[in-house]
Amino acid sequence: MSTHEPRLPRFHLALGVDDLEAARTFYGEVLGCPSGRSSDTWIDWNLRGHQLVTHVAASRAEPDHNPVDGHEVPIPHFGLLVEVGEFHALADRLRTAAVGFVIEPYLRFEGGPGEQWTMFLLDPAGNALEFKAFARDEDVFAP
Repeated sequence: MSTHEPRLPRFHLALGVDDLEAARTFYGEVLGCPSGRSSDTWIDWNLRGHQLVTHVAASRAEPDHNPVDGHEVPIPHFGLLVEVGEFHALADRLRTAAVGFVIEPYLRFEGGPGEQWTMFLLDPAGNALEFKAFARDEDVFAP
């Protein structure tokens, strides 16, 4: 009988980009994701144990927006849930790299269920990312 905790499934996400070298700089250097296999048209990234792949794509859908907490949230978007300290360190790292924010880092739903730090930004190809840090981990899926 095994005493190991079951491993959570990892996600795989493939994104279209228009400049693979800009993606290499952003995901590899700015976000600090280790790269994996690659070719002239795609790169695998290790996004905290998840497989993110940037593929050169001729066209991409225009993003939409949805109002949340007084902000226009870009749709679609993806990202990670991190610890509060890591959230602020990442925000500082993005500012140092002169990455602009779609929505500046701020505390959303302050004092209520789901209180979280959140920020939105675009990669060089215009793909929207959100990074967030919940005040209480048990609120991640709270109604």
